[in-house]
Formats: sequence, structure tokens, C-alpha cells
Amino acid sequence: MSRGRRYEEPKLNMKKVFAVILAIVVIIMSVFIIRGIFKKESNRGEISSKTYFSAYENNKWGVIDENGDIVIDPSYEEMIIIPDNKTDIFLCTYDVNYDTGEYATKALNRENKEVFTDYTKVEAISNHDENNTLWYEDNVLKVQKDGKWGAINFEGNTVLPTEYDSIEAIPGVENALRIQKDGKYGVADREGRIILDTNYTEITNLGKTNRDGYIVKDDTGLYGIVDSSKKVILQNQYQEIEKIYGNDLYVVTQDGKQKVVNNNGEDVLTQGFEQIAGILKTKDQGVIYISNGKYGVMNLTGEVNIEAQYDNLVEAKANVFIATKEGKQGIVDIDNNEKVPFQYQNISYNETGDIYIAEDESYNSNILNNNFDVQQTGILIEINTTAGYFELRQNDEYKYYNFKFEERDKTQILTNNTLYLDKKDNKYGYVDKDGNVVVEYIYDDATEQNEYGFSAVKKDGKWGAINNKGEVVQEPTYNLDDYLVVDFIGKWHLGKDLNMNYYNQE
Repeated sequence: MSRGRRYEEPKLNMKKVFAVILAIVVIIMSVFIIRGIFKKESNRGEISSKTYFSAYENNKWGVIDENGDIVIDPSYEEMIIIPDNKTDIFLCTYDVNYDTGEYATKALNRENKEVFTDYTKVEAISNHDENNTLWYEDNVLKVQKDGKWGAINFEGNTVLPTEYDSIEAIPGVENALRIQKDGKYGVADREGRIILDTNYTEITNLGKTNRDGYIVKDDTGLYGIVDSSKKVILQNQYQEIEKIYGNDLYVVTQDGKQKVVNNNGEDVLTQGFEQIAGILKTKDQGVIYISNGKYGVMNLTGEVNIEAQYDNLVEAKANVFIATKEGKQGIVDIDNNEKVPFQYQNISYNETGDIYIAEDESYNSNILNNNFDVQQTGILIEINTTAGYFELRQNDEYKYYNFKFEERDKTQILTNNTLYLDKKDNKYGYVDKDGNVVVEYIYDDATEQNEYGFSAVKKDGKWGAINNKGEVVQEPTYNLDDYLVVDFIGKWHLGKDLNMNYYNQE
């Protein structure tokens, strides 16, 4: 704590006495103000050191924390939505009338106290990508009052006034809220900034972020493009605009014919194809085109680089394409040289690691470097781009590699773990970071410790759980053979529908 200088004075300085009295009054007032703020804030969602999950038991929904302790007793007919599992905002839906579509909502905190009571409805803003992966918009909720919708943040502060007919996420794009007023649409972000005014009859995203711009339709019934600064990129003069762009090029339909135009609306490529499927990443390189139902590559002058011969063609990186032929995938370059044979069920490219993942019909993956050489093989468990590693299951063991394909000891990767999975004589147990046995080798299968300190263990065909000390918290009683992922929080195991991200007890 910083300290001021101390003055020893022989007599009272009345100016200083008055200043001290005034300071004390200010401090007292501040205390009351702060107390009032905290009293008010205690009724709102607060960031917690705990993590919360929806829980399902006896056909009812509740909430548990990261220890498996019940926070909201499972008593609701509908799943409780947790927009941010680090914040104690739990959204409950009740009194649902499936015939009329009417329902009621309320928000609870970890004390089971209702919050945000100024509104008739409080809802999370859900979103999803092209793979139908569900998430909720961060730090924003939509609220209804007097039949109109607005938005608040997790602290309860107004983000958008309750004056809109609807508020929803633009699918696949984070932090882009489509707002509707008087039958017209606009776009706002979760801080309440209006990106596009409510002037359009239709709005959708051009790219995958809220900075890529928007395809808009006006009263003429024609489409144009407006960027996130409200600048018009293409005038509203097209029957269609595809979500295909790059290098200031766009794919549009005008007068019933598809073509490529630049950001001045000038024609760049108008013939030699039936349809454009993509614009290449390298500037002035060209497009992926479709003719007779097959995919190929041509440059912007119409010269063909790859004849239209593939069932699908996706650009992985500059001059490299993942191609599909007769139900199998391989890799070709811009000159149609085969780099990876057509023998895989699926191939994907990880840009951060600059690696290719080639998976066969048995879910075994070959991991290839940027020269298309196979470096590792196994069942891919995880690619962690933040920590810079991938995890494979090889010969019933879990191995970790960095993006240079160097094996890393699990203690270097799982630095927060207290226990580490180990195998001996075809049985699984757990050791500490020094290799000392903590849990004997008695299990038929098991998982590494999750971030909450629990490990799933299998014995005699049934799954249970141990804690971070190796103590059994759930005896192996659950048959989870048809579950894609086995995970436990205390006695609760992860639900079958991974998109819902809930835990249940049977």
C-alpha cells in the first residue's frame, strides 16, 4: 500500500481538519454506494471460479458444478440453458404450451434466486456453424418487455433497447446480431453498436466473421454487399450473390447468368463454366468451377488448370487441393499432379499446424507433413492448436506430438494433471508425475484426467469415475458403449448428445 508523508504540526490546521472531515464523509458515502452496487450486482450473473453444467436426472433438468455438486435441483421439464459455464446465469423455460408455442422463462443465479426480473422473457442467443455445432453468443442475452425485444449483458446492463421485433444471431458468425424493426433488418454487435441500420428486407453473412461484410436485399428485391463500416461494396443490382469471395472478387448472378465481378462491379470471368464453387486464395490465381457436375480449376482468363473431373474440389492451401473421386479423397496440386493417393474416407488440412489428416474407413488417421509424407498413424483424439500438439491413440496407448511430429511426454502436455493414465499387462492404472503408481492396473479401459480432475474408468464392461486423488467416486455401473465420448463430473456422466453438453445420472 502506498503511503503519504506524515506531517507533525504543533497546532491544528483548520483547513486540514475540514479536509479530513470532508474526506471521511466522502469515504462513508463511497462505502454506501459500493455496498449498494454490490447488493444490486449480487442479483445478477457473476463470474465464478466454478464451472457449471446442465444436469439431467429422473427426466428432470437442473445444474451441477465442476465438482458434481447440485446447484439447481433437477426439477424442470425443459433443459436449463447456461450461456457461459463460468457465469452463474441459468435460463429456465417452463409452462410450455406445445400447441400454441407459448412459454415462460426466468433466469436464476447460483443461489436459486431469480434475476433480471424487469423483463417478461430472458433468453440466450444461440448460434451454430455449418456442422451444426451449437454455441451461445458471449456476454449478451435477449430480453423481452411489452412485446418488444432488446439485449442486456451478463451484468444486466442494457446493450440494445427493447424496441425490436426480433433479435437473433446470424448463423455461423460470432458477434453479429440480426435485428428487426418495422419489418426491416439491420445488424448490431453484442456491445450494442449498430453495424447496419434496419433498412433491408433481408441480411445474411458474406464470410465467416462479422468483419467480412453482409449480403443485403433492399426493396427492389435485388442483392448487394455492404461491409462492416456501412460502406457499399456492390450496389443492389444482382439476383443472387453467393457466399464466395476473395481477393476483392465476388460471385454474383445478373440477368440469370452467374459470373465473377470485382469490387467495382466490373466483370472478371463470365464464361467457361456452369457454376463457380470457390475463389482461390492466391491473388489473380483463379476459381474452382463446375461443369457437367464435375469440379476443376481455371484462372481468371478462362484458361483451365485442372479439367473438371472430380466429384468435389476444395482448396487446402495455395496450389494444393483436396479432391474427391469415386467416393475417395486424395490431394492434387495446381497442375493436377497427385500428391496423396485417392484412398481415404476424409482428408482435412490444419492451417495452424500445417498438417494434413487423412482418415480411413476404420477411423484410423495418417498425419502428413507439408511434403505429404506420413509422419504418424493412429486414431486422432484431439488437435490442440493453442498448445500446439495433437493426440493419437496408438496400440491402445495415448501419444502426444507437437506439430514438428516430435513425441512429447504427457506430463509436458497435461501440466495440470495430478494423475496420468498408464498401461501394464493389458490393464490400465494411474501414476503420478514421477511415475509412482497411485491407482493399480485393474481397469479394462480408462481416460486421462479431465480438466476438472475426474477420470473415466471401465471394468467388466461398465464405466465409472475416479477423482484426482485416485479415489472411486462412481463405481463402474454404466454401459456407455454407444457413447461417442465418455467423460465424468463426479457421479455424472456426459450425455449422448454432445451438442447439448450436459451430464446425467441414470
